[in-house]
Amino acid sequence: MLTGSEAYTLTVRAVIFDFIGTLVSVKGYSLEASKRKLYRALCEAGFSMACDDFLIAYTQSHEKYRVIRYGQLIEVTNAVWISEALNKLGFNIGPEDSRIKTAVNVFFDDYLNSLRVRRCAKKILKILSLNGFKLGLISNFTYAPLIYAALRKLDLSRFFDVVLVSADIGWRKPHVRIFNEALRRLGVSAGEVIYIGDSPDEDIKGAKDVGMRTIHVASQFYPQETLIRSMQNPDYATKSLCEAGKKLFQILGLESLRFC
Repeated sequence: MLTGSEAYTLTVRAVIFDFIGTLVSVKGYSLEASKRKLYRALCEAGFSMACDDFLIAYTQSHEKYRVIRYGQLIEVTNAVWISEALNKLGFNIGPEDSRIKTAVNVFFDDYLNSLRVRRCAKKILKILSLNGFKLGLISNFTYAPLIYAALRKLDLSRFFDVVLVSADIGWRKPHVRIFNEALRRLGVSAGEVIYIGDSPDEDIKGAKDVGMRTIHVASQFYPQETLIRSMQNPDYATKSLCEAGKKLFQILGLESLRFC
């Protein structure tokens, strides 16, 4: 890990954040309820099928692409495995069909409403922006419109110069391509960036592999015990986003600013 004296000699031009878990938390969400809403939306769109049959086909297709997404780090959108599930049930439909896109929006409606901004997030982003740092966001998510809608709804989009979603880029963290694309769009080198995220294997490993300095922030998805078990070694490990902000401001020479 970096010592305090080493930190002050570093030149930082940009800070990149993970989104879900790091800047926002999820409260009161039910995946099973969303699956049933998806089923009803598809039925209303003209696909006549039994709920249990659809849920079985959906789960099979989802698991098939989950192996690809996590094994090969190639992102696959929800529409792909939904259309495959429908084809298994005898329908001839592709992932670009407008009926599937409408149903996906219904599926994610509850998830969008479940997102909450974590304490200190807006103040950290505001201070960084006011002090001239470029801000980026990299999110692993299968449906990019959800991320953009969440940023707007939560009043966070105004802070970011660059937003990358794996569904748009085609690659998932920790693949180096999505991190390098963020660097290219921000116009900075890896050595000029501090990355803040909650996933040891997706965020910390991926950022360090391209040469970024890292701050791990514990979250509802990845508590500190997960970091210890992962054997990943961030430059700093923090218990909360507020603590991560304080450490970041110390590194940047902004420790005199109060934000929480």
